[in-house]
Amino acid sequence: MRLAVVGATGMVGTQIFRVLEELDFHFDELVPVASERSIGRIITCKGKEYKVVGLSDAVAMRPDLAIFSAGKDVSLEWAPKFAETGTYVVDNSSAWRMYPDKKLIVPEVNISELTADDHIIANPNCSTIQLMVALAPLKKYGLKRLVISTYQSVSGSGFKGVNQLMCEREGKPVEKPAYPHQIDLNCLPHGGAFLENGYTEEEMKLVNESRKILSLPHLLVTSTVVRVPVVGGHSEAVNVEFEQQPDLEKIMADLKAAPGLVVQDDPKNNLYPMAINAKDKNETFVGRIRLDYSCKNAINMWVVADNLRKGAATNAVQIAQYVKDKFIAK
Repeated sequence: MRLAVVGATGMVGTQIFRVLEELDFHFDELVPVASERSIGRIITCKGKEYKVVGLSDAVAMRPDLAIFSAGKDVSLEWAPKFAETGTYVVDNSSAWRMYPDKKLIVPEVNISELTADDHIIANPNCSTIQLMVALAPLKKYGLKRLVISTYQSVSGSGFKGVNQLMCEREGKPVEKPAYPHQIDLNCLPHGGAFLENGYTEEEMKLVNESRKILSLPHLLVTSTVVRVPVVGGHSEAVNVEFEQQPDLEKIMADLKAAPGLVVQDDPKNNLYPMAINAKDKNETFVGRIRLDYSCKNAINMWVVADNLRKGAATNAVQIAQYVKDKFIAK
């Protein structure tokens, strides 16, 4: 069982190796893959050292599985080359998400859709993944409309985002800022490039990816994405309107029983999800669950997850585990 990790030296790649260890993902051979400037570097996983190789060499090695986290352009060029050799590719970028013939997977929601013919599998955007984990148990009540406000950490912008925040906090100059304005002690209503419709790329990902994953193409969704001075962990305020009047007790029971979801909802004791507590966790956390008294068929809830873990690395490794167990000969 040969596993390749493309983008091995990046922020998400580093988390992938940690998740492989934590979830005890079995492989016989690990192939770390990165750009030319990183070839030859040593990566440690499960107590063993592995040398980073280039993309061409990795394709020639014909891995059984490849987890990609190297950006859209790399995925568009190289994922098909791996797939042509029989490799199953789990891609973290936005490259393949909205292709009609590519599955967009959150394991707790729709992993049963995968077949042995799906050799390129898309990992959703970080903010979409945690939203889906919290919404999937409630789909049976008839989802009508979602109003989402996100509070996204700077690690969602990679090393550049974290570096800008830390430099600003320490009073150091920022050579290559990730954002057009100061992020320390500030909030930026700006996630990705602005589009012609006035929304940003990150906002439209929430709209389009949610519809695809839930198989609800006409679901009403609107969103506002805000970047906040938090190093790790995305938070979301979510208003959910149903087709029928919600029963809060049933909703709470469904959320508590849902896989991959942890309910933290005891406001009298100041218990609710927070980004600082979600760090390095693989679960999604939900709390502040309450009726919306301005709309008889709606509730509000607060959803938090580590964007580098469940929002990227963990979700990808969970997909890879399913593919290995179902479609790769033992």
